Amino acid sequence: MLRTFSRWLLGLTIATFAITAATPSKFTVPVTYYKLPNGLKVILSKDTTAPTVVIAVYYNIGFRVEPKNRTGFAHLFEHMMFQGSTNLGKMEFVRLIQENGGTLNGSTRFDFTNYFEVVPSHKLETMLWAEADRMRGLNITQENLKNQQGVVSNEVKVNVLNQPYGGFPWLDLPQFANTNWYNAHNFYGELKDLEAATLEDVKSFFKTYYAPNNAALAIVGDFEEADAKKWIEKYFAGIPGAKIPPLPDLSEPRQEKEKRFSKADKLAKRPALAFAYHVPARKTPEHYAMVLLDQILLQGNDSMLTQEIAKKRGFTDSIGGGINLLGNAFNYNGPMLWMASLIHDSNVKPDTILEAADKVIAQVQQNGVAQADVDRALVKLRSGWYRDLTAFGGLGRADLLACFALFDDNPQYINQLEDELRKVTPAMIQKVAKEYLRQTNRTILTIEPGAPAAAPAKGDE
Repeated sequence: MLRTFSRWLLGLTIATFAITAATPSKFTVPVTYYKLPNGLKVILSKDTTAPTVVIAVYYNIGFRVEPKNRTGFAHLFEHMMFQGSTNLGKMEFVRLIQENGGTLNGSTRFDFTNYFEVVPSHKLETMLWAEADRMRGLNITQENLKNQQGVVSNEVKVNVLNQPYGGFPWLDLPQFANTNWYNAHNFYGELKDLEAATLEDVKSFFKTYYAPNNAALAIVGDFEEADAKKWIEKYFAGIPGAKIPPLPDLSEPRQEKEKRFSKADKLAKRPALAFAYHVPARKTPEHYAMVLLDQILLQGNDSMLTQEIAKKRGFTDSIGGGINLLGNAFNYNGPMLWMASLIHDSNVKPDTILEAADKVIAQVQQNGVAQADVDRALVKLRSGWYRDLTAFGGLGRADLLACFALFDDNPQYINQLEDELRKVTPAMIQKVAKEYLRQTNRTILTIEPGAPAAAPAKGDE
């Protein structure tokens, strides 16, 4: 489940936005925000476009801060949450939603673990009862733990260990680029750590982190606010809070020297290259400039790196990446990387590709960009944003609302994003390119293929 929705984004439904007079193209997301006495953060956002509703419960615990010597534990626990609760037996939660025409999933990210359902609107109360039931009392047994240890271990084998380019670069690069253990360990989990998890580990983890005062509940869709508030009070208000430990220090030291690593991949047929830079702190002016710089350099066929490396030089058919490959540029709460990666033919040397990338980046650092480039970047960002925001019935909107509630105690910040992005100037982008895209802030990872070489692309002979 960890990677199922690794690229779903923000989540606004255009039909419900109110156009403001000050900025004709700006939209406002309806947000009602309050907290229960036990600390649960509640965000309601109505949208009558379709008779469906998203219920999303986000817990302020991700794999970045999981226990040492228990790598992959946050992800393992995500699986445990589907193994039954006080009033619902094993897998009955899943069947309850599917038999009512809904869909569901969960995922573990850097700074949160989330669970969501998209169901017909008239089933909102039922789903709130079910989510509260497992928040109140998860069925934690040795049998369930052993079963899910096997499931997660197999998932690691299938998605990473026995997959060409498995974990490249989303799992690999953070381990090489970061120095703080919390940012640099294997988030998917070492098999020995997964197998070592005990029943007491699971019980303690649940009691500590899966409490209402460490969670946010976001509801997006076609519902009556008064009814939702009444049901939330009925099912969640009686769940006791817990003593939440303070977050560990997640800071990363300033990188002053380029890092280079190589990894053998016996299943890969072609070599691959990835490079990453530490980015500015989230929600700073520099961060917003980096978000638009990502659009200019990497996103879309018109991006500078795509034009130079794929279109002009033909080193690859595509180059991908961005800020936070396991989410988006806003739904995290700690140090982050901007990554770029590509698979290329063996007759192309990694340094040749890096020289081409450096040429593009140096152009921005030395000459800057035009206002027209900034404007186009904003149009591209908004276009993709509003397209992806409606995904899964409004899950993207629920995602950002829950994250801004968890991390900033301010889900209304969703309505300030566009304002902050519009403040970015060409001078800011040039400044950020100079400071953050310097080679001494870069980590490079190459993949050495071990499988029989693939045939050259047509026309390469």
